[in-house]
Amino acid sequence: MNETVTQYISETFLEWKGELPEKVESIAPAGSSRLYFRIFFSGGQTCIATYNPLHIPENETFIYFSQHFQARHLSVPEVLYISNSKDLYFQTDAGESALMDLLKKELHSDKVYQFYQKALSQLARIQIAGDEGLDYSRCYGPSLFDKDAILYDLNYFLFYFVNTLGIPYDKTQLLDDFELLAEFLSRETHQYFMFRDFQSRNIMVNGENLTFIDYQGGMKGPLQYDVVSLLWQAKAALPGEWKSSLLDFYFSEVSRLTPKPIDKTTFYQNYNGFVLIRMLQTFGSYGFRGLFERRPYFLSAIPAALAQLRSYLSSTEIPVRTQILEKLLHQITSDEIRKKFEFPVASSESKLTVRIMSFAYKNGIPADSSNSGGGFVFDCRALHNPGRYEPYAELTGRDETVKQFLLTQSVMPSFLQNVYTIADISVQNYLERGFENLMICFGCTGGKHRSVFAADSLAKYLKDKYNVRIELLHRERGWEKEIL
Repeated sequence: MNETVTQYISETFLEWKGELPEKVESIAPAGSSRLYFRIFFSGGQTCIATYNPLHIPENETFIYFSQHFQARHLSVPEVLYISNSKDLYFQTDAGESALMDLLKKELHSDKVYQFYQKALSQLARIQIAGDEGLDYSRCYGPSLFDKDAILYDLNYFLFYFVNTLGIPYDKTQLLDDFELLAEFLSRETHQYFMFRDFQSRNIMVNGENLTFIDYQGGMKGPLQYDVVSLLWQAKAALPGEWKSSLLDFYFSEVSRLTPKPIDKTTFYQNYNGFVLIRMLQTFGSYGFRGLFERRPYFLSAIPAALAQLRSYLSSTEIPVRTQILEKLLHQITSDEIRKKFEFPVASSESKLTVRIMSFAYKNGIPADSSNSGGGFVFDCRALHNPGRYEPYAELTGRDETVKQFLLTQSVMPSFLQNVYTIADISVQNYLERGFENLMICFGCTGGKHRSVFAADSLAKYLKDKYNVRIELLHRERGWEKEIL
């Protein structure tokens, strides 16, 4: 289609509500190809638009699951309107704050613990009540987390993480261990609805209410898997006593709801096995998204995941004897491997300032005021220019519609990933060596759209990853220098 994504959203919203939105604001994407937007309309109301033209069956699954769960009064968004082509749908707005955001803000407080309890209590309801009458033939992908699905996750870990590290192993014996572990865990008899990715970023907090999102990959599976996904999320780093007490709480909650009794000893034994499966699946994801696609969020998550796996190996007995697998796991959690993924973070004593600037080539490349003579100049002029089109001509790279244009109708995402990789090398090295200055500039035709967005994006990336001091200046805009 020729319209921009935001134009398409506005036109579809008009079909539904009979009015145009007051504002369409993009929401930062996660690891998928889906694009999310917050729609503001009359009376201060909001809703969420999901645009996913590449995977219509995935949309259909999410819509079906949502309608099924809503009919059972479970805590998921309500789907409000679906486009004729099913590439776009609107749903209720669950708020801007996830459980992970609350955890970052309040750390391991009593309030956060109570929200984890609430999440597990509601999880038990969705797993059991949501399973009733659910047509699993409408799943997007596999409908059952069985032995084949477990083996798929193990091989995903092997291909995208282990092989990338170049660690030698006996392939035949390792695959035999995979077979033993998968066969053992596939005997779990308590099978209900399984989210597949039940973690704190997918639990929205709005006041005292929780809403669960991102379950389009759901299937029928063991109860333990979703609990593991939440309690063993590496970036959450929940204390061991929390994991233990929250697991006990969940077991008491789900035991009240299941139609047949659950043997506690078997449940906990299998739980330890699913902890391992989930961690290895996560490493596969980090390997694919981080080591192959070079996405910074996933690369930065690897050290915490390795530390968690190391802790698991030192304190937990794997429920079946897998000697070769265990040897491999000890290898990947060694200090040598862990150091490959660790990076320095600026302290209060760090001297480094990264100066990031956008500019127009017609006015010349910016001079280095630090006299250090080090840094980079990136040319954005090869990227598709939104300034050529009338709707964007008077806007800048800080306007939401321009951002979305650059993210969806140019190769800006790939361009930035390569910039991040190059910048990482210098920032890490300069922090370690005590250097004081690094200058990085982005130029385009007018210093208004592409270079502004690229400079803002790099500033946020470096601040989030390294906590380094940033001086951000958009030369052609006349805006004041920002200190981050």
